[in-house]
Amino acid sequence: MTYDTTTSPLLRPARLGDHELANRLVMAPMTRNRAESDGTATPLMAEYYAQRAAAGLIIAEASTPNPVGQTYPNIAALYTDAHTTGWRRITDAVRAAGGGPMFLQVQHGGRVGHPDTSGLTPIAPSPLALPETIHTPAGRRAAVTPREMNAEDIRTTVRDFAATARRALDAGFAGVEVHSANGYLLHQFLAPNTNRRRDAYGGSVENRIRFTTEVVDAVVDAIGADRTGLRISPGHTVNGITDTDAGLLYPALLEANADKGLAYLHIAFAAPAHPLFARLREIWPGSLIANPVLPADQIPADGGREAAERLLDVGADLIALGRPFLANPDLVERLRTGAPVNAVRARYAMYTGGPTGYTDYPTHN
Repeated sequence: MTYDTTTSPLLRPARLGDHELANRLVMAPMTRNRAESDGTATPLMAEYYAQRAAAGLIIAEASTPNPVGQTYPNIAALYTDAHTTGWRRITDAVRAAGGGPMFLQVQHGGRVGHPDTSGLTPIAPSPLALPETIHTPAGRRAAVTPREMNAEDIRTTVRDFAATARRALDAGFAGVEVHSANGYLLHQFLAPNTNRRRDAYGGSVENRIRFTTEVVDAVVDAIGADRTGLRISPGHTVNGITDTDAGLLYPALLEANADKGLAYLHIAFAAPAHPLFARLREIWPGSLIANPVLPADQIPADGGREAAERLLDVGADLIALGRPFLANPDLVERLRTGAPVNAVRARYAMYTGGPTGYTDYPTHN
């Protein structure tokens, strides 16, 4: 496919470390519950990702590094040989479709989990239950109180992130994204309302960023800094998170990790006019992926192009889009030609399994 590079800066080639990207568009990681019950990626998932291979970079959906980290039913995982084989089919399919590099997001749910799903009591920085119901194989259930992680739990979880990172390379990924956002385990350590610990992992900003930094260090040691990305979502209140000191915590987190040579920083729900975005861009010396705030469950008529270009104007290097890529497998071509974009189908179709609302979105042609 030939891109008209005069149309939009989003369509211009870019670099990410040693990788040449065809454009500055990143397919954001999106949980879609299409894996097997044991977390193995499926052929349907391979079809889905291959359809979207024109993205400059694909960050594959959140995958758990161990059984207790599972969030919802049919979530992808990567801690067994079967998981590695399943993901290898997907990276092979994207390459066969002419796609660029893929990173895999690694996510531990922490308190966002349920025994009905994993068979295990969730673990978290503090024994504070998710203040809402959670989806399980038996329907929505009240969240359970997680067990507070002890020192061995913390060490084991750090090791599991590193082991999954090594498996990701075996599965054909160019690297992994450490998920420290969206109210999951690492974010739970960062936020003061979910971390009430009195040890070296709680209390001060310095202590609350420790766990995320240890995970990043372990992944870097396992696969290299140039294969390691970090995702954050400052101020995002999903899953009961309250980032009351985001203006202090996130600059400290970035300063602790800025000199490691990471592949990228990924800021979710980025607002170009927010002063914290400018501060984080100033601190971060490397590549920055920004995921713009778009209307809930909707896609703007321009496919998110205006919001994306505003973020490029204020310092983002690459732009991650979620729903626009979900509903438009040929999003890059639509942005190049100005073709109209598909709307997202009913929200339930995103998570119900099967091809509906997943691989059956039409291309413009």
